[in-house]
Amino acid sequence: MNRRTLLIGASALGVAAFAAGTLYVNRQRAADAEVAAAKAATAPPAEEDLLIRPHSPILGPADAPVTLVEFFDPSCEACRAFHPVIEALRKEFPTQLRVVLRYTPFHQGSDEAVRILESARMQDKFEHVLNALFEKQEEWALHDGPDMDRAWRIAGATGMDIVRGQADRLFPGTTAVLNQDVADLQALGVEQTPTFYLGGRKLVDVSFESLQADIRAAVAAAP
Repeated sequence: MNRRTLLIGASALGVAAFAAGTLYVNRQRAADAEVAAAKAATAPPAEEDLLIRPHSPILGPADAPVTLVEFFDPSCEACRAFHPVIEALRKEFPTQLRVVLRYTPFHQGSDEAVRILESARMQDKFEHVLNALFEKQEEWALHDGPDMDRAWRIAGATGMDIVRGQADRLFPGTTAVLNQDVADLQALGVEQTPTFYLGGRKLVDVSFESLQADIRAAVAAAP
């Protein structure tokens, strides 16, 4: 074997080694990209996504600069007590405040109350039925067991078509809304109702007065 043959052989080996190395790097990059994509697909959503979903009912202008998220239970007495306070704040700030509602069915019968509300939403009766269920909560959210037939009748008294509503109550989209809201409240660690988030910040030790003060301050600071 002469020197020329050795040089050609060495060159060929170098090219082969370079090609093999390039192939390995490309494969490794592809594998790394697949791992990164898999991690991104399974990563938990940002907290803002947990707070507001596309299906979430919104009271007030969708583009209002101040957002109050309320995790509420239709059967919750404290939620009923806060409801007129929130309604008064909405009237005080009709263009500056929006309230995003998230279902938190902690009490017996609350999942059915959510189905009533979602059926009402299909008929553009959501606010009317929400107000009625809170106003007459003591008539259906009984401590010894909820009277959901009574809750449906209360909804019907607002003008809601309860025959249609009861047919819509098991609509798959409603079940999906319930499941998503429960998953989000668990991810956020919501343990009581009502739980409020203002501008993405969880409010603690909330009273009527502190909620009013916090929202007024947020509106004053909004652009």
